[in-house]
Amino acid sequence: MKTSGLIVVDLQNEYLPTGKLPLTGIEAAVANAARVIAYTRHKGMPVFHIRHEFAHDEAPVFIPGSDGVKIQASVAPVAGEPVIVKNHINAFRKTDLKQQLDAHEVEEVVVVGAMSHMCIDAVVRAAADMGYAVTVLHDACATLDLEFNGVTVPAAQAHAAAMAAFAFAYGSVISTDKYLS
Repeated sequence: MKTSGLIVVDLQNEYLPTGKLPLTGIEAAVANAARVIAYTRHKGMPVFHIRHEFAHDEAPVFIPGSDGVKIQASVAPVAGEPVIVKNHINAFRKTDLKQQLDAHEVEEVVVVGAMSHMCIDAVVRAAADMGYAVTVLHDACATLDLEFNGVTVPAAQAHAAAMAAFAFAYGSVISTDKYLS
């Protein structure tokens, strides 16, 4: 059996309806992530929290020191759980995430968080490229409507496209209930 670790990506106040970048379905995703975190802790598996913060206070979101960069209370780390602060979309870029995973002898990562089409996408692809087995809990992730060239892509479709790509080539994509059963 492979050693698993949970990566909780960017479940921060900025994504709440009161934040500067509200996501569709964030409350449900966070509720599922909280269930997964509780299960992971109960099983004695390591939990790695990722927190996005821009390196300067001129960014429109994730401003250092702001309430928006705080991890939501229901999924907040407990003593001993690492919080990896990132300044880029990919949680592996210029952080010690890989070293933290390796120090815990993690071979398989379970991924939850935000945003499905950006930071989740980047961490899933990077983890798979580095040789980790990857499981994404689709209903513990959220995103927002996208726009390109005058076309609006509803959040549900952007999320589904990201999950379909992961399932096609990067890992397993399952529900929270299936993972917990």
